[in-house]
Amino acid sequence: MENKIKVFENRQVRTSWNAEEEEWYFSVTDVVAVLTDSEDPKNYWYVLKNRLKKEGSELLTFCKGLKMRAPDGKMRQTDCLDTKGVLRLVQSVPSPKAEPFKMWLAQVGSDRLDEIADPEKAIVRGAEFYRAKGYTEGWINQRLQTIEMRKELTDEWKARGIERDKNYAILTNEMTKAWSGLSVQEYKELKGLKKENLRDNMTNIELVLNMLAEVTTTAISKRERPETFEENKQVAKRGGHVAKNARADIESQLGGSVISPLNATDKPALEIKTETGKDGER
Repeated sequence: MENKIKVFENRQVRTSWNAEEEEWYFSVTDVVAVLTDSEDPKNYWYVLKNRLKKEGSELLTFCKGLKMRAPDGKMRQTDCLDTKGVLRLVQSVPSPKAEPFKMWLAQVGSDRLDEIADPEKAIVRGAEFYRAKGYTEGWINQRLQTIEMRKELTDEWKARGIERDKNYAILTNEMTKAWSGLSVQEYKELKGLKKENLRDNMTNIELVLNMLAEVTTTAISKRERPETFEENKQVAKRGGHVAKNARADIESQLGGSVISPLNATDKPALEIKTETGKDGER
């Protein structure tokens, strides 16, 4: 997740860009503050949320708790909605600013549409994001490729009728366990992670193996066109198994496991480089 501050009529709206979903998420309380000019937008949202819950509104199912920087400078859990969710929220909050805000949302989305039309812009932007966080150039190049491969896989899952994020997580878990021997949660625990993105904490070798699993899963799915969720799970396991075999070959050459406890607290270490041999060759 990449956190940003957007401005609407001199009011700050905290946003977070999810690269894998290609979707903006907006702080609900910031949106409420813009639409209502409430002195206590947090309480306004609390009351509105309870009302929507009683009404059985689907809006709350779109809410995600994401960490965003609070006014006191600390990262705090914040209710967030994607663009569609915010548009639904706007319908629930009577406000003369509704239409201008919708136009603002469209402009924010337009920035990303430009990147979709010209992928080079998205690549440059992604590289800048990771570079600013201190990752090495070699690792960044590898990570950007994995983002593209992940998108192709999720697009394929959508084509196969897989819809909810929860189902993506289940399939990803099956694939990850097949090649690494660890569930996603176990992998995060090995690296000392909580809510951080696992891929942002992988070494370049781990990224390559994970990408191989995803590319293979995508290719098998395109060829066999699985129809049920269980069939998709089996395809994900098979894609992961291909990467498992590659992992075994790599480990036989390196003499040790490539599943690493390294994480992004030591970003340069994530780019595992080949040592120079006695003959000077790599």
